[in-house]
Amino acid sequence: MPISPLIEHLVESLRCLPGVGPKSARRMAYHLLERNRPKALALAQALNDVVQQVGHCTRCRTFTEGEQCVVCAAQQRDASQLCVVESPTDLEAIESGTNYQGLYFVLMGVLSPLDGIGPADLGLEMFEHRLDEGGIDEVIIATGTTVEAQATAHYLSELVRERGVRITRLAHGIPLGGGLEYVDSSTLAHAFQRRMPLE
Repeated sequence: MPISPLIEHLVESLRCLPGVGPKSARRMAYHLLERNRPKALALAQALNDVVQQVGHCTRCRTFTEGEQCVVCAAQQRDASQLCVVESPTDLEAIESGTNYQGLYFVLMGVLSPLDGIGPADLGLEMFEHRLDEGGIDEVIIATGTTVEAQATAHYLSELVRERGVRITRLAHGIPLGGGLEYVDSSTLAHAFQRRMPLE
């Protein structure tokens, strides 16, 4: 029998976070109540604000508070290069770990038929529209190395090849089965500089 239905609801709500099981969620809930009630209120307000005010960039699909993100809105970026990443964390990893100055397209996931994630869920119609607008000389596939990410890279490469645009993939050196957000910046920079055509 739960001691408090409200606490149980908070514990269950915290479990939606990746890597948070029932014990971790319970520790977090009690910590917020025992020691950090002002920070708990600030956290609740921050979550409410971000859910209400953050949407997707109309050009690259990353998170932004405006119509376009700061990268897409920057005039000095090289619009002839388009780097395709799985998530906003991958975009941030490339921005902080390399000197890449092109633009991005954020998939917000990878193809995963078992999970019901298909091309429409990744915004690939928008991606094709970006390609059809012209002006892109190179598409850099910067997805991870999981099976689903490799399948996604292959699917993307077919879309790009149909339009006669040069396609490259990040060079090996990124650990198999890992995501870009976990790669150290020197490994990522090396892989980015050594990218090669996707066969």
